[in-house]
Amino acid sequence: MGKAVLVIKGGEVLDETGRRRADVAIGAEGDVVGVGADLDGNRVIDAGGCLVTPGLVDLHTHLRQPGREEAETVESGSRAAALGGYTAVVAMPNTEPAIDCASVVREVIELGAKALCDVTPAGAITRGRAGVELAPMAEMAALGVHLFTDDGAGVQDARLMRRAMEYATSLGVTLGQHCEDESLAAGGHMHEGEWSSRLGIPGIPALAEELMVWRDIALSRLTGAPVHFLHLSTAGSIELVRAAKAEGLAVTAEATPHHFTLTHAEVVGYDPLFKVNPPLRSVEDVVAVKAGLADGTIDAIATDHAPHAQETKEAPFDEAPPGMVGLETALALATTELGLPVEAVLTLLSWRPARIAGLAAEHGGPVAVGRPANLCVIDPTATWVVDPATSASRSRNNPFAGRTLTGRVRHTMLRGEPVVLDGEAQR
Repeated sequence: MGKAVLVIKGGEVLDETGRRRADVAIGAEGDVVGVGADLDGNRVIDAGGCLVTPGLVDLHTHLRQPGREEAETVESGSRAAALGGYTAVVAMPNTEPAIDCASVVREVIELGAKALCDVTPAGAITRGRAGVELAPMAEMAALGVHLFTDDGAGVQDARLMRRAMEYATSLGVTLGQHCEDESLAAGGHMHEGEWSSRLGIPGIPALAEELMVWRDIALSRLTGAPVHFLHLSTAGSIELVRAAKAEGLAVTAEATPHHFTLTHAEVVGYDPLFKVNPPLRSVEDVVAVKAGLADGTIDAIATDHAPHAQETKEAPFDEAPPGMVGLETALALATTELGLPVEAVLTLLSWRPARIAGLAAEHGGPVAVGRPANLCVIDPTATWVVDPATSASRSRNNPFAGRTLTGRVRHTMLRGEPVVLDGEAQR
């Protein structure tokens, strides 16, 4: 074993290869140099009663920078991510300006150089996310961009999406789709159903999502291109993906914590905290999301962390922007609400999203000698109450305030550096 400068001691290692009681030793270069019993180092971090796991990876984080720094910055968002156990996040491109060219990609990469987790920008599929012409994907891919999406809007033009898929295939990158047919969703502010009728709020039908899921599965079949479906929310969408996977198509999908914990009934008080896109759906949809996560139809849990300045979320429901913060609560919501073994939860939060994001060389891999020490230490029995006032995010639009959750991150390591210790950010 190489010389250890730090040892995570007394925990149970859990990764894709299984569980075992072991200490983890980290060397001066930030790599794991030993995994075994009774290891020694210059510094010891206590993991008694905890799980030592690969760091979590979020496929869907809105860091708002450049352009909306009043809501979030790369630094503040990465701090929230580290506190939530994330060692890597994919930053969505609906910034101002959009991440649709090499110069903005470089700006986000430079901002991420000092972050508390790795920040990988996603690139826009179309210029300005306007859905009219393809963005220069090759120049962004050359800088390491692996996931491209117009998130916040779906690419409406099927011919343009086909061209994007063909282009993506030649580049070896993945397209992520925000599935929403704008002609059906126009004017809607919540799920179209029983509660929208009761409340008199124009609704967004499940079909608006499902039509685009169907279309892009067909385009993936035609082109052979992989496609990743963002924040799926309806039973119909999940069934379409299940059938596509059975057919052997190159499709993956994610779901958010709010779509497996909350329903459209939450909107009864007209509180914009519960306004999100896609909207909170029916009880039957929530059950379908949970089933999709349990059987592998849905590959990953993604936060869709969407911070907004407080004054915008205090606007009337139809004027307020959609979105919820989620980086600090995702793990605990999954362990509390899904009823899955912790191994399955971490599969959804760590190694599967790492592969989809093209980050598996650095994140989500086994806790093994020679691997980067991008790790989190989780206390699976800790209970805590969600308090938005203590969040590291610049925004407080958290719909889970006051909820008691089980499972909390104790420590987070980024390339061997403790960026969170005993639940406190270190820089």
